[in-house]
Amino acid sequence: MEGKKVKKTAGIVAAVIVVVILLSALLGCFTVVEAGHTGVLLTFGSVSGKVLNEGLNFKVPYIQTVIQIDNRVQKAEVACSSASKDLQTVSSTVALNYRVRSTASADIYRNVGLDYENIIISPAIQECVKAVSARYTAEELITQRQTISDQMAELLSEKINPYGLDIDIFNIISLDFTDEFNAAIEAKQTAQQNALKAEQDLARIKVEAQQTIEQAQAEAEAYRLKSEQITPQMIAMEYIDKWDGHLPTVATGDTAMMFDLSQLMDEASQNGSAQSSPAPAAPAVTQERNAPSAETVTETEDEAVTE
Repeated sequence: MEGKKVKKTAGIVAAVIVVVILLSALLGCFTVVEAGHTGVLLTFGSVSGKVLNEGLNFKVPYIQTVIQIDNRVQKAEVACSSASKDLQTVSSTVALNYRVRSTASADIYRNVGLDYENIIISPAIQECVKAVSARYTAEELITQRQTISDQMAELLSEKINPYGLDIDIFNIISLDFTDEFNAAIEAKQTAQQNALKAEQDLARIKVEAQQTIEQAQAEAEAYRLKSEQITPQMIAMEYIDKWDGHLPTVATGDTAMMFDLSQLMDEASQNGSAQSSPAPAAPAVTQERNAPSAETVTETEDEAVTE
C-alpha cells in the first residue's frame, strides 16, 4: 500500500514537472520587442540575419534569445579640445542627436555591441572637431560658426554611417578660448569701435564745415544781388524818405568860404513875392584871411550840417 502511494505521488510530481516544462516552453516561444526597438535574434549565441520588429514575435525556446536595440533618437554630448589654424587652443562642447538604423541593428550588435556611443561616436566627434577646427582661425571659428558646424556634421556622418548610425542634429554648444585670446579680442573690438567713432566724428565735422561754407556762399550771393539792385534813384529815394525837411544852415567849400544858407532862403522867398523888384544883392560872403584849420572845419560841419 505504501509503495503504491509513493509511486502515485511520484507520478503526480512528474506530471506537474512536465506540465511546468511544457508551459515554460510554450511561453518561451514568444517574445515582446518594446516600442522604438528592434530585436536581434541569437541562436546559441550566434547572431542571425533576422531582425525582429516591435511587438510579439516567435522564437525557439532555450535555443534562441533576443537582444533589443534602441532605435529611438539618442543624445551624445562630448567635450573636445582642439587647435585653430592660428594655433589657438579651443575648448568646445558638442551635442549629437543620432539613432541606430533599424536594418543595421544585427550588424552593429555583431560588430560593435551595445556600447557604440563610447566605441564609435565619441572618438569620431573628437576627430571631426579637431580636423575642421584646424582649417580656420580662432576668429573665423566665432564668425563662421554655422558653416563650421555643418562641415563637422558632414565629416562625422561619413565616419559613422557605415556602422548603421544616422545623424539627426549636430550642435556646437560652446566654444571657449584662452583668457589671453579673449582679452585680445576685447581690445580689438574696443579699437574698432573707437576708430568707427572717429570716422563718424570726422564725417560730421566735414558735413558741418560744408554747411558753413554753403551758408556763407548763400549770404555772399544774397549781398551781391542786393548790391546789384542798388541804383542812384534808390539812394535818392532813401535820402528823401529820411530827410526831415530842414536844410543845413552853413556849408563850407574847399575855398574856406562860409555861406549863410538861411539868408539865402529868406532872400529867395522875398524875390518870389516881389517879382518887379531889382535883383537881390549878393549874399554876404565872409572870407577869412586865414583858412580855418581842419579841426575848425570838422567841428563846424558836425554842428551845422544835418541830413
